[in-house]
Amino acid sequence: MEMWAGFECTLNRVGDRFQDQLLPTERAMRSACLESLPALGITAFRYRIAWDDVATPWEAVTEDIASLTSHNIKPIIGLLHHGSGPRDTSLIDDNFVAGMAAHAREVARKLPTVEYWTPINEPLTTARFSALYGHWYPHHSNEISFWTALLNQTEATIAAMREIRLVNPEAKLIQTEDLGITYATAAMSDQAAYDNQRRWMTWDLLCGLVGPEHSFYEALCGLGFKDQLDRIASAPCPPDVIGVNHYLTSDRFLDHRIERYPVHSIGTNGRQDFADVEAVRVLSAPTNGLKAALSEAWERYKIPVALTECHNGCTREEQMRWVRDAWHNAEALNAAGASIVAVTIWTLMGARGWCNLLTQEFVDFEGGVFDPRGGTIRPTGLAETIKCLAHNTALPAAVSGPGWWQREDRLKFPPAHVARPVTRTHNNAPNAPLLIAGITGSLGQALTRAAKHRGLRIVTTSRSQLALDDCSSIDAALKKYNPWAVINATGWVKVDEAEGAYDSCMSANALGALRLAQCCEARGIPNAHFSSDLVFDGKSDTPYSEYAATSPLSVYGESKAIADAALLEMSTPLVVRTAAFFSPFDRFNFAHQLFATVKTGETFLASPDHMISPTYVPHLADIVLDLIIDRAHGLYHISNGETLNWLQFAHEISAACDLNPRHIGSASAEELGWIAPRPAQSGLRSIHGQIVPTLNQAISAFANNAHMM
Repeated sequence: MEMWAGFECTLNRVGDRFQDQLLPTERAMRSACLESLPALGITAFRYRIAWDDVATPWEAVTEDIASLTSHNIKPIIGLLHHGSGPRDTSLIDDNFVAGMAAHAREVARKLPTVEYWTPINEPLTTARFSALYGHWYPHHSNEISFWTALLNQTEATIAAMREIRLVNPEAKLIQTEDLGITYATAAMSDQAAYDNQRRWMTWDLLCGLVGPEHSFYEALCGLGFKDQLDRIASAPCPPDVIGVNHYLTSDRFLDHRIERYPVHSIGTNGRQDFADVEAVRVLSAPTNGLKAALSEAWERYKIPVALTECHNGCTREEQMRWVRDAWHNAEALNAAGASIVAVTIWTLMGARGWCNLLTQEFVDFEGGVFDPRGGTIRPTGLAETIKCLAHNTALPAAVSGPGWWQREDRLKFPPAHVARPVTRTHNNAPNAPLLIAGITGSLGQALTRAAKHRGLRIVTTSRSQLALDDCSSIDAALKKYNPWAVINATGWVKVDEAEGAYDSCMSANALGALRLAQCCEARGIPNAHFSSDLVFDGKSDTPYSEYAATSPLSVYGESKAIADAALLEMSTPLVVRTAAFFSPFDRFNFAHQLFATVKTGETFLASPDHMISPTYVPHLADIVLDLIIDRAHGLYHISNGETLNWLQFAHEISAACDLNPRHIGSASAEELGWIAPRPAQSGLRSIHGQIVPTLNQAISAFANNAHMM
């Protein structure tokens, strides 16, 4: 079994706007990513040369294909990826088939030795989103348009392969399609049965199976498609490889009890209103849908099967677990007699816009094997995972344990019980834990809460179990727990009191952090530490990046600056410099105290003279867990990406929580009782890109959880 890969490369059209997943990443980064594939064990790569991309740089294409083939990596050429063609056509136009054939002929002549092709990615899914649901161009929402779009894409695929094989008779078709199964309540069983028959139509059509004996033939003839169906069946083009794309959203559950579900999940088939939700979020037993999809495709066609998109838009360890499960499921099927030829790692450099089905501007980001947001391709924990799977070596410790789709906390809705129960197939016993030092502090508690929610096995230590002023205590804890990584959430946090306790603050924040890092370094254990915006003097007119020199004004800031300098001289530590914590889960922070004060009608004072970059602690905890899983090291500035003064921040929190702004007042540092000097400007920005949600999103999350305070 091989490991394949690809960029998320959708180029779709919404109205008059073409949206390209590849545009946010630089050409140089994509080229560097291709050069990294051999080390990961990748043997084939899905590469897009889109018909609807009018600016295809052929020189760059030639370089990329040459790079792949020089490393013995097979290119799999795609010609349309969720698109509808150039502006002068669409999926339902009469000129669609001829236009796609002409594009295939042009590309094949320029790449005559390429063997593997996917002319059109996921024809059925694209037809649904474009001509049945109306999300993408041509924005139709009816059965006639849907079947027109699907049959046109089928004929276009056949015509494209005909042209390609005139150039290279050995050319092979890898036909991809999203494949899941629909579960339902008894009242929705007819709709589920229809969906479960329709899901095979991409491959059934290409294999010439849609004739008089097919369950859909008579109905489609009644809609006027007899000539087109007979034409397709008379000149079939069976895939050489069935390409199954299966996501955690692919298996669906239909429920007539719409009062149980949010409004956005409710639709209609003209006869019944029903909720359509992810099966994994409602079925009482885990679905095991990925293995079932691969198995069903093999049993139906007896054609070699590849998992052609393997991606989970989730936290890092869950992404790693999804890939692990996909690989092991494919291995198990092969051992049972199936032919699963490859697992394809998708979204090598992440994906954007899928939270709204690519109908709006790209704002969200789903991580991948490499993170390009800082201007370079930083390997994530996925890179190590796929390398280990491809080379059959031990997986990273963070991958241990079941994924969220196998845990009880996966359910979002009242559990439903349906026939065909599915059993759990993976039950890895966790091995090494993640060690979080400093369980009593707000940061340690936030990290612990996030890690438990993500199913990471952790151990937490108090000062009595791991004392940073005692190397023997550190060594004993590391020996006892043998962690795969350590996060140091300990330290002196009282900025003003530090002015009168220099030695104690230095011991906790500088010397203690250095001792822990040295002990971890001796064992090769990744370790993370936290720094502060107070390492700066505030004389800059703009927010500080990781390149900025430190010049602290306070004892606390000095302790952090000393620690930063020492830690960054070492090879394993990750130093996260952050600022202005706020959270609804900890009463010792600015936003929580503001809410508690103003809610009672008292006045809350804040400084207009000090610029900061607020950081929502739950967001911080999640990104630090991602980074430690990725084995990131060096310095990262982490905040919610906006710089404003404390008074402005107070008003933003007040507005989001519907508090009375008249109870918020302005005060100087002296009036606030601050002893330690603070920089007038301590905003943070990062060379690694904005990898945390925006401040607006963070404040909304805080307000949504305000009832917990």
